[in-house]
Amino acid sequence: MKTDLELYEQTTLECSRLITRRYSTSFTLGIRTLDRRFHWAIYAIYGFVRYADEIVDTFHGYDKKTLFTRFRADTYQALREGISLNPVLHAYQKTVHTYGISDELTEAFFRSMEMDLDQTHYSEEGYETYIYGSAEVVGLMCLCVFCEGDRAMYDRLSAPARRLGAAFQKVNFLRDVRSDFLDRGRTYFPGVDFNQFSGEDKRRIEADIQSDFDAALAGIRQLPRGARAGVYLAYCYYLRLFARIRSLPVSRIREERVRVPDIQKLFLLARTWLRPI
Repeated sequence: MKTDLELYEQTTLECSRLITRRYSTSFTLGIRTLDRRFHWAIYAIYGFVRYADEIVDTFHGYDKKTLFTRFRADTYQALREGISLNPVLHAYQKTVHTYGISDELTEAFFRSMEMDLDQTHYSEEGYETYIYGSAEVVGLMCLCVFCEGDRAMYDRLSAPARRLGAAFQKVNFLRDVRSDFLDRGRTYFPGVDFNQFSGEDKRRIEADIQSDFDAALAGIRQLPRGARAGVYLAYCYYLRLFARIRSLPVSRIREERVRVPDIQKLFLLARTWLRPI
């Protein structure tokens, strides 16, 4: 029999699971491939970063800055007090405290999300800062969960975890060129004018992404067994998406949002089960 608090905490985690399933079929498949002991924590991390991202990207017609400032303050209050009536924040603070996720990672994430409120073009330094906070730290948060307090393992795998997060984010940037540039006026890649986006620009970005993928794979192979298959599935999914993007001309990238069909996602799931890394 669960206590009242345990029931509440379970309910908040189930809210994060629902958010993950509604927003990302690929991420949901990846989590299901993880050992069960990791499921709830990764759902909690995804729910937290997803809702912060929705504030800056989706809530048009509302005062995004006020909503974001409130969400940020509520997050730190939840972390201080160890409880929140916001189920997403309660699940996140529980995960942070259980797995020792540092406040620096949370703050770096918020800094990058805040940049999306009013920044539309990036210098090389700003781009690297944004990538770190919006993607690399999410990889580090998940790594905290997978390492379960093994600091030596975390230190050894943090660099490839960051490269994997960076690869995923940069692929997202290429995939979402149309919505980011035409709908939101954003250009993340420094020195690139998407009004004159060339094949050379695309190939240069793709070479950088490929180097991130290559560096990440060695780290995936060293993850604990219970985490390796799920992370490898996510890696394979993004690698497939990246391959589709590489095969298309610039004109197609600017006109449509490239995606991996659901049937191919299921194929990737089967392949990672049959041929584990």
